[in-house]
Amino acid sequence: MGGWAIAVHGGAGVDSRLPEERQAAAKRLLAGCLEIGADALRSGAMAIDVVEMLVRELETDPFFNSGRGSALTARGTVEMEASIMNGPDRRCGAVSGITTVKNPVSLARRVMEFSPHSYLAFQGAEDFAIEQASYENPFILDRLFNGGLPIWTVGDGFAKNGHVGFRDCKFYLKQFDYRVATDTCSGSVGPAMSFDTGIQMNGLPISVYAPETVGCVVVDSTGGCAAATSTGGLMNKKCGRIGDSPLIGAGTYACDLCAVSCTGEGEAIIRATLARDVAAIMEYKGLALQEAVNYAIKERLDGGKAGVIAVSKDGEVAYGFNSNGMFRGCATEDGFMEVGIWE
Repeated sequence: MGGWAIAVHGGAGVDSRLPEERQAAAKRLLAGCLEIGADALRSGAMAIDVVEMLVRELETDPFFNSGRGSALTARGTVEMEASIMNGPDRRCGAVSGITTVKNPVSLARRVMEFSPHSYLAFQGAEDFAIEQASYENPFILDRLFNGGLPIWTVGDGFAKNGHVGFRDCKFYLKQFDYRVATDTCSGSVGPAMSFDTGIQMNGLPISVYAPETVGCVVVDSTGGCAAATSTGGLMNKKCGRIGDSPLIGAGTYACDLCAVSCTGEGEAIIRATLARDVAAIMEYKGLALQEAVNYAIKERLDGGKAGVIAVSKDGEVAYGFNSNGMFRGCATEDGFMEVGIWE
């Protein structure tokens, strides 16, 4: 095997009752990203450029929980996170607590390439964005907000994916603590709030849970690998909470062997250093890419729910998840392409 390859994801943990039209919309978005990436790689683009490009596409579309589609914190604000890593030299950049930047993944790349640091957060990251703003980089000062609210809450007040209004969601979440098992909601706030499947992600019923993350991994025609991950975080998370997505080695990792992006229950992914573990399993146990992904999902999560996408320097693509579905897609140089949600 060989040549370029791409994999993308839009988060792990999907309500099985997600309407067919929403499933189709997710697949169209992922397939469109794969087409964009394939065109770029056919033209000789490098992996690091393609992962940034495709994660920007996913951040800009409000369907998934990143960028314009970010979840709201307990205060009704947005705190976005992203990271990017280049495999050949293992350079990386990450940001957290972002509120005003349209594409956090691009700010993470600026941190990687134009700062002496690997990670900037909150006001320091916002200040760095302003410093970096220029005519050539207009993304930096593109604002997401209108009247202090994210674009997708202005007007009808409905949260992303059309599942539930923010006020209704807050009503329900007051009765719900993360990591506490609850099967049903005792309140009644309309048909959108019938949470009785018993399936949970991050302590939230799958019906209200918004898949947390988007990500992309690429190997280019030179064998160079790169990964990028971006998220709006957990619905109703405490302000200041940082998940796995911006943490190099947890949610994102790339080296000379492979590139990995993770999604799911952030605290479990952090404890497992899941992305780095996939690479380490390949390096130290000598397993192939899919075997390494399978091993990490099965042995490292300690009961947590997560999903992984990965590519190797040899053009292999792999994914795995132990959650109720994962939005995902992949494409390879030999013409193979697929998108999927379920097992």
